Amino acid sequence: MSIVSHSSTIDELRQALGDKVSVNQTMREHHSKDESFHLATLPDAVVYATCTEDVATTLKICNKNRTPVVAFGAGTSLEGNSTPIYGGVSLDVSQMDKVLRISQEDLDCTLQPGVRRKQLNEILATHGLFFPVDPGADATLGGMAATGASGTTTVKYGAMKQLVMSLTVVTPNGEVITTSRRARKTSAGYDLTHLFVGSEGTLGVITELNLRVFGIPEVIAAATMQFPSLRSAVDGVIEVIQYGIGVARIELLDSDAVSAVNKYSDTNLPEQTLLLMEFHGSAESTAIDIAATREVLERHGGSGFVQTTDEAERRKLWQARHDTSLACRSLVKNAKNFATDVCVPISRLSDCIEETQADLVASQLFGPIIGHVGDGNFHVVLSVDPEDHPMVERMEQFHSRLVERALAMEGTCTGEHGIGMGKIDYLVDELGNEAVGVMATIKKALDPNGIMNPGKIIAGTFF
Repeated sequence: MSIVSHSSTIDELRQALGDKVSVNQTMREHHSKDESFHLATLPDAVVYATCTEDVATTLKICNKNRTPVVAFGAGTSLEGNSTPIYGGVSLDVSQMDKVLRISQEDLDCTLQPGVRRKQLNEILATHGLFFPVDPGADATLGGMAATGASGTTTVKYGAMKQLVMSLTVVTPNGEVITTSRRARKTSAGYDLTHLFVGSEGTLGVITELNLRVFGIPEVIAAATMQFPSLRSAVDGVIEVIQYGIGVARIELLDSDAVSAVNKYSDTNLPEQTLLLMEFHGSAESTAIDIAATREVLERHGGSGFVQTTDEAERRKLWQARHDTSLACRSLVKNAKNFATDVCVPISRLSDCIEETQADLVASQLFGPIIGHVGDGNFHVVLSVDPEDHPMVERMEQFHSRLVERALAMEGTCTGEHGIGMGKIDYLVDELGNEAVGVMATIKKALDPNGIMNPGKIIAGTFF
């Protein structure tokens, strides 16, 4: 519920944008939450933008009236990133969903922020191209840039921070800026592109993106392998990475996660610590990478190596991996998922996961672990009944210890979910008051009225 009335703002928006402005209760409820465990908050209104001019008009009016604005794409974020905790306007860019340009020669494309990940790859496929960042959810590319998303393919291709070349952004006062040109590199001034990537809509609203894309590999092969212990699997992965073997995805599922996936997705994976891998390249290069990876992992106790290049089998495996969250929730009565992540230097990953597993047992919590082990990032998918208050309290205490553990190992409180409001208390612990103070200075300079997604990333708000 909004702290103050924004009725005059809504009236002005209606005069300027007509039926693109909605105060319908169902629409407001849809924009009141994301996929996280955090409480929903209704916006006062929803604006459905269809172009950059709509976004600029909305921000000019809201900035003049000091009305909060929260950008909204698909609502798949996991830390309350798009929840309008101070009410105001939810600025929905999902109808800005056009791919504007594709260059096979330059291996890049330009698109609007409402384009979804799967939609983009369907279009790119007709040109023999693909975009690799795969966070699991069918998120919008604008939202993925805003949260600095990554996912299963980061180990080979990088995250959004590496693959966004330039942006068109509307600043809080309604000005439209372009952060860079299409050149593959530049040393022209401040890096504005990466100021906005990961800013979670606290500095402006992205309305166009230029992205790097890649040619579809000649061969894509998936493989699975099981291990007697988590440490043996992670140690094997560390060696694979150290040797520079060309693996495109290398994902860890603990035995609880595998069991949940088997029940939910009708798979028959061995219910042990499991690595799920993928290799991209030519027939010759993938054969070499697969053989090298298998040899390393077998030396670390891996067994039961199975590989496939069949597209249907490969897609089923990765869909099962992406269904882990739903699979875990289905095993706990009245459960809602609390999915959290941390990232540590890969050399500390085994220690961090083993200590986390012991903590889960001591806390009497069901929380399968899945991880992007190639880059030291792992997720705990906690399934919790929100009405079971002692369970919720144990979950919150566990989460604090998880973050403290990662920070003590020189890691980060969030590998890819962003800060939002769920990790806001830990940002100072991670970076210190001075660094967060610099962020606050940037925020104040670009958004002096504090209208952009207030209450996210930086504790407190100018609003």
